[in-house]
Parts: sequence; C-alpha cells; structure tokens
Amino acid sequence: MHVEPGHPEPQKPLRGWRVLVPRGGPWGDQVAALLRSHGATPVIAPLVNFAPTTDVADLEGALAELAAGAFDWITLTSATTVDVLYAYRAEIPARTRVAAVGETTAAALTAVGYRVDLVPDEDDSAAGLAEQILAIEPEPTRVLALRSEVAKPVLTRMLVEAGHDVRSVVAYRTVGVPVTERIAADVASGRINAVLVTSGSVAEQVSEQFPDLPASTLIAAIGPRTARDARKLGLTVDVVAAETTISSLLDAIARQPAPASGAPAS
Repeated sequence: MHVEPGHPEPQKPLRGWRVLVPRGGPWGDQVAALLRSHGATPVIAPLVNFAPTTDVADLEGALAELAAGAFDWITLTSATTVDVLYAYRAEIPARTRVAAVGETTAAALTAVGYRVDLVPDEDDSAAGLAEQILAIEPEPTRVLALRSEVAKPVLTRMLVEAGHDVRSVVAYRTVGVPVTERIAADVASGRINAVLVTSGSVAEQVSEQFPDLPASTLIAAIGPRTARDARKLGLTVDVVAAETTISSLLDAIARQPAPASGAPAS
C-alpha cells in the first residue's frame, strides 16, 4: 500500500474487533470515538442507567447549596454520579474542588465540561480518595459526598472521623437496562468480540443478560476491583487494565490475539 509522504498509515491495533460499550451518554460517545480511532467497531449498548433518588428534595437542596458555594469539596465515586450532575445542570463554583474516585469518573466529568482537581494516585477506591483528601486537608472542611443508594458510606465515615463536615447525599439508584434482541443475539453468536466491564453494576448486568456468553468473547475489566466483582458473579475475566483508564483497557485488549477472520463481518 502506497502512503503519501507526510501521511503515515495510522496504527489501528484493534482493527477487526467489535466491542460492546456498556454505557451511553457523553461517556459512551467518548469511548466509542476512541475505539474507532483504534480501528475497532464500537457497539454502544447501555446496560445500566440511573433512576431518580427517592429523596429528590435532599439532592436538589444539596445541589443548590453547592452552587451557592457552601462546600470546599465535592466527591464523586462513579461515572453515574456525573450523569446526575449533568442531568441537573449542576453548577460547581470555582472555589469548590472536585475529587473523582478514578480515571473513569474523571473522564466522565471532563466529557461533560466539568473540571477535575483530584484523582487518587494509586488506590482508586472511596477509601483511597478519602486518604488523599485527608493528606492535603489537615483542617476541617465542608464536603458534599454524592453516592448511589447501595454504596457503603466509606468515604463519608473516614472524613467525618477526621473532623470534616460531610453532607452525604444519595444521588441516584442504579437500574439495569435490557439490551435489544439484536444485541443479545450478536453477543450470543460471538459477533461481539469483547465486552468492556467498567463497574460492578455493569458486571451484574453482563452476568444476568448474557448467561450464555461464548468462550471466545473477551471480558475486559477496567481495574482489579471491577475484575473481582465480575469474578464473584461467575464471569471469566480475560483482561484487566494496568491502569484504571479506558486507554489502558484498550491497550490490554490490543495485546490479545485478534478475533478469528472467520467471524461474522460487520
């Protein structure tokens, strides 16, 4: 193949891969674009979504306080929490610092135009996030901790025990989203070569909705914690990202043998 000078052939390490992206919205679009740039065919099939909290007044009150500058920090422990912020068009004042539990959450924030001031260096968990905040905030601060209905308030407990004033608010309930019959058929037939598992809730839906997942379908977990959650649900995790980022996850998939050329064409 002839390549014109100054126009090198772009590397496409995932050419031939059809990859299921388990979340929609700006995050899903961003991941799909990254997959395309790597030569893959993304299949966006949201497996989880958020439902309103049962205490909407508490959430709306907290977001009004946030916009008024009442908090020194806001902590977000999942990409879905970002979806809630975006849905409410929540305003984060310049004085309020934004802490994200990991790169997935941080990427979700930047995808919708929010800034990120802190991501844990190593431990991408609620405890790791709390430890990082405590390391740089020796004096008591006001913190808004947004979480899901089922999340354990680990971060809140650690910050409160250290003397910080934390308002812990349930931002959403996670609900499963049934895939279409076509997506289910594509997964069952092996037409989908890889499934991205980006959270424990996504792992639950993969386990429930794709009970007959072909052995040839790669299960790719975004980090060790998500991989553990997936394995507890009986999923065979083939790939775990070295870093908790989508880029790292795609790099890990690219190191696997390419799908068989006899797979159904896209």
